[in-house]
Amino acid sequence: MSLFAIRDYRRLFSAQVIALFGTGLTTVALGLFAYELAGPRAGLVLGTALTIKMVMYVVIAPLAAAYVDRLPRRAFLVFLDVVRAAVVLLLPLVTEVWHVYVLIGLLQAASAAFTPTFQAVIPDIVTEESDYTRALSASQVAYTMESLLSPVLAAVALAFMSFNRLFLGTSAGFVLSALLVLSTRIPDARPNTRTTAWDRAAAGIRTFLRTPRLRGIMALNLVVAAAGSIVVVNTVNHVRADLGGSQSDVAWMLAASGGGTLLAALALPRLLDRIAARTVMVTGAGVLVGGTIAAVTLTAAGLTTWTGTAITWTVIGIGMALVVTPTGKVLRASVAPNAIPEAFAAQFSLSHLAWLVTYPIAGWLGTNAGLTAAWSVLAALAGAGTIGALLLWPSHEGRRAETGPAMSDRPAPPIDRSTMSKAA
Repeated sequence: MSLFAIRDYRRLFSAQVIALFGTGLTTVALGLFAYELAGPRAGLVLGTALTIKMVMYVVIAPLAAAYVDRLPRRAFLVFLDVVRAAVVLLLPLVTEVWHVYVLIGLLQAASAAFTPTFQAVIPDIVTEESDYTRALSASQVAYTMESLLSPVLAAVALAFMSFNRLFLGTSAGFVLSALLVLSTRIPDARPNTRTTAWDRAAAGIRTFLRTPRLRGIMALNLVVAAAGSIVVVNTVNHVRADLGGSQSDVAWMLAASGGGTLLAALALPRLLDRIAARTVMVTGAGVLVGGTIAAVTLTAAGLTTWTGTAITWTVIGIGMALVVTPTGKVLRASVAPNAIPEAFAAQFSLSHLAWLVTYPIAGWLGTNAGLTAAWSVLAALAGAGTIGALLLWPSHEGRRAETGPAMSDRPAPPIDRSTMSKAA
């Protein structure tokens, strides 16, 4: 409660949440729009659009994090929201598939720059270290809840309007986000002259590469992306073409996965008090492998039904929550306090890099070779990621991740040369 008592943080966090839900609703509407433009090849269009999104997140987000201290941050955040509002308004007006790709590139470039800028503002508004850590966690929870609630909101909205109206609603959301940012007092950052932009962009990734449990999380990112791509990319084609469902049915099937996420999220707080995060996350990876195998079985054996699909999508949602939800806890315990922002920024980029691998498989291979072939490859990747996590994250480090990094994992404290000279 002390965190949300901070006026500027409360408004800035509200702006982030509104923008996140705007992006989530746009994703649902984009899937339906792709089906209208391309019909059975909608998976190819959507897979390409989402691949463009991941390229922007992998490339733009680290650069924005490195250079954001050189920009007037409030004006930059408002500019990004205005760009996103304008792009979303233009999306339902396009008539060619390549127009979609161009606009998605602009939209996701703005979204990729928004997140690291928002994260860089938090420590200037939330000055208490304990509140700052909770603010980072709240941001992660917002991402998780967006994936859960956006399809539900879209399903309800589609009961009363066409998907084109969703674009209008999300555009209005981005405008509201911009107004909230304008009402927030955000000081401009002081340029950091101690390190180069590349050093700041790469510091978190170097931490991941040298820390065993974080290397395990990198492998788990691949498991989440492999299973999640089945749901995000292929639900539209699967529901509309294979099951003969409506636009609203697509959103409700996406919500089934979100429902699984919610069920797991409600049980996790008490579970994580008794069970090591590694155990929970590896179990979640196993659940995701089972979900992908079930999806392959549905199509390969010709058992595609509403019930079977809904159960499989729910299982995938549960597995994703088991892996994603404890990630922030492991990150915070694996690095020194001054390295927490770099760790979260690295996880943001690395997790999207995994989606960059799996989205094209779900979209392009799913369209050209069929869902069974695409989902078989994704199931194999999920299995490989699970095995990689078990090998990269030793079991004896499971409890250490709950209490903090080993001394060898911690960055060395800076040397105070003025104190040394006085002692001399």
